[in-house]
Amino acid sequence: MEVATMDGQTKPVRNRDSSYLPAGGEKQIFASAWRQGLPILLKGPTGCGKTRFVQTMAAELGRPLYTVACHEDLTASDLVGRYLLKGGETVWEDGPMTRAVREGAICYLDEVVEARADTTVVIHPLADHRRELNIERLGVKLVAPPEFMLVMSYNPGYQSVLKDLKPSTRQRMVSIELQFPSAEIEQRILLQETGIDADTARRLVQLGQAIRKLQHEGLPEAASTRTLISTALLIKDGVPAMAAAEAALTGPLTDDPAASRHLLEMMKIYMA
Repeated sequence: MEVATMDGQTKPVRNRDSSYLPAGGEKQIFASAWRQGLPILLKGPTGCGKTRFVQTMAAELGRPLYTVACHEDLTASDLVGRYLLKGGETVWEDGPMTRAVREGAICYLDEVVEARADTTVVIHPLADHRRELNIERLGVKLVAPPEFMLVMSYNPGYQSVLKDLKPSTRQRMVSIELQFPSAEIEQRILLQETGIDADTARRLVQLGQAIRKLQHEGLPEAASTRTLISTALLIKDGVPAMAAAEAALTGPLTDDPAASRHLLEMMKIYMA
């Protein structure tokens, strides 16, 4: 499967098996929302599989996928498009949201609350019964075809009260809340994604679950499934288990020396 990035370039998903292992009825809700023309709001912690879930559903539904990594400088023009100077001429270039509407694709706004407030001007008409994209610079309104779907995600536990979705936005969406998978499913994910042996996968999952219990004791983020996959890939490539865990878990999770020492002691229990 290929996905389109914000600059319009397509890139292939990694060759490893990219299918998402469901923990409940999230795939059914997503597919039903797509058929009914309803937008989706994905909620969940960093690295729990939100992006992988959207990629899998786009592949299963047979739709192109435009992914936008939202940030504090992202404007409505970045999504819709703008005039650019090319070869001495001023030409209009569609943004990723406009391309998604024209193609009947899935438009995925990752960490949408990081975007500037003016993005709601273009999001709201697409997310309700109108399903319209207003391109003011061109003086046109595009009506989204039935195949188009708007998907947005954010991490409620990470965002501050000053960066939250407005009720007027939230109430336009169908919400799916994703959490870290169960130990059994997470072990299957590691086996599927990395080809690591079952015993190492089991110990990594146990380590990850132990670290997650410490999240409210000084760690700003939990050990995500993504970090466990990175650790497993390093081990699979021949890096010693402790060194791989320090590089892919301790470093990304904290810069605090005391917290790092605590994590190191935990790693000795599960990985040494």
